[in-house]
Formats: sequence, C-alpha cells, structure tokens
Amino acid sequence: MKVNRVRQNVLPLITAMIWGTAFVAQSVAADYMGPFTFNTARAVIAFFFLLGLCGLRALWRRGKGEEGVSCGSRRDLMLGGLCCGAAMSVASFFQQKGLETTTPGKAGFITALYIVLVPLAGLALGKKVPRALWLGVALAVGGLYCLCVTEELSVTGGDLYVLACAFCFTVQILAVDHFTNKVDGVALSCVQFLVMTVLSAAGALAETPPSLELLGEYLWPVLYVGVFSSGVAYTLQILAQKGSNPAVVSLLMSMESLFAAIAGAVILGNRMTGREYLGCALMLAAVVLAQLPSPLGRKAGAFGDGQ
Repeated sequence: MKVNRVRQNVLPLITAMIWGTAFVAQSVAADYMGPFTFNTARAVIAFFFLLGLCGLRALWRRGKGEEGVSCGSRRDLMLGGLCCGAAMSVASFFQQKGLETTTPGKAGFITALYIVLVPLAGLALGKKVPRALWLGVALAVGGLYCLCVTEELSVTGGDLYVLACAFCFTVQILAVDHFTNKVDGVALSCVQFLVMTVLSAAGALAETPPSLELLGEYLWPVLYVGVFSSGVAYTLQILAQKGSNPAVVSLLMSMESLFAAIAGAVILGNRMTGREYLGCALMLAAVVLAQLPSPLGRKAGAFGDGQ
C-alpha cells in the first residue's frame, strides 16, 4: 500500500518537474535550430530510449520465467502509433515554434490549457461534463487574456503558436486514452516517437541545419528533452497511472506549468509582470477545477474525472 501511494503521488510530481524544466531546454535550443530539426532529434533519442526499455523489460521478464508483455494486435499498435505520433508531431512543432518568441513560463501555462480542453472535447463524444468545468473555462480564458494580450490589445505570434499546441495536445491525449486500452503503453509510446521522427524529419529538410561549431551549446537541451522529457517522463506517466485515480495523477502532472515558470525565472532570468502572474494564477485555478472529481462524475461517466 505504501509503495502504491508513493508511486501514485511522487512519480507524477517528478514527471511534472521534468516536463516543466524541459521548457527551458526547448527555449535554449530554439536559438540554435529550427522546430522540425529539434523535434527530429528529440524523437530519435526518445524512440531508441523506449526501444531499449522494451528490450530490457523483455529480458527481465524472461529471466524471471514470466511471459512477455502483450502489446495488443499489431494493427491497433500501428494505428495508435500513427494517430498519436501525428498529433504529437504537430503539437510539438507549434510548441517549439512558439518558444522562439515567448518565455518558458508563459508557454507552460498556456500549454496546460489542454487540461480544460480535454474534458470539453468529451462533449463531442457524448460524455458528461462537470459544472465546475465551465467556471474553469471562464478562468482559463481570463488567464490567457492576462498572459497573452498586451495593453495594445494584440497577441504575440509565439503565444498563438503555443495556444495551437494546447489544442493539438488535446487530440493527442484523447488518442492515447483510446489506444492504451488496446495496446501496451510503452510500446505505443515507442511507435509514437518513431512516427514523430519520420514526420519531423520531413519538415527538417526545409530548415537550415544547426552549426556543428555550436554543438556544445545545444547538445544538452536536445539530450535532456529527448531522454528525460520524452523518454523518462512518458514512462513515469504510464507507471503512475497504473491502478491510480486519474484525476489525482493528472492534477499532479499539470503542475508542469508551475515548474516551467519557476525554471524560466531561476535559470533564464525571465520575469513576468503582475498582470502575467495574475494570468498564471487564473490558469492554475482553471487546471485545478478541471481535474476536481464531480460528485456525480463516476455515476454519469463524466469526462472531467481524468485524462
């Protein structure tokens, strides 16, 4: 029981910390390479990391005399990997493109809007939506206004890119939610990053390759995002959600937005205005409301009870 409690509470927070600090690494890398090139590099690293993880897991089970993990039907695995990988490719492009002109803190909070968008998307799937979610939507809109809209009533291009990223991640989360019921989660992530590698590499052909002379400057951000943000964090997410309350796990992982703001301030020296901090507070309140379980949620099948 104690081990399960640690897994369900500590692992999501570690995941959130990795994802949040990854915004800083992505922001640094954006100064040296295009979004497609960066995403190709991170996806390649994540794919081989997860492929190695699958191999080690198979060897460990074989050594214990256990049967291998069933990955589900090959058709479902390939279809799921294609759908999830395509959505992640587009979402990651918009996010990386936005980080060229916006700060990691703002990007983290705007990206967290998917926590509100996911249950809203459930309306189209015939799911019930908790009443508190509508208040969350209103708070999120107010938070986005404070974060993105300047006094001249204009929005920066970077903010719009990250906002588009939140919508694309909503599609990716819904796809993952659908296919993880049919196939092994780690295998799905592996195929997902393979698809992302191929699609991002196609776009990278149109970008200027990064200078090899500056390899030392952008190598660590690529490795950090590839190994930790993509490989380790996605694996921890799967482990954390196994047999856990999805609402609690999702809420803990959404703290990535706070870690992004803190990391941006501490590492890069980014500072927000009072208006932007208010926007962060409103966005955080929206995220929390979106993940609070409804009293009637489980009975009515409310979509707001988890990712």
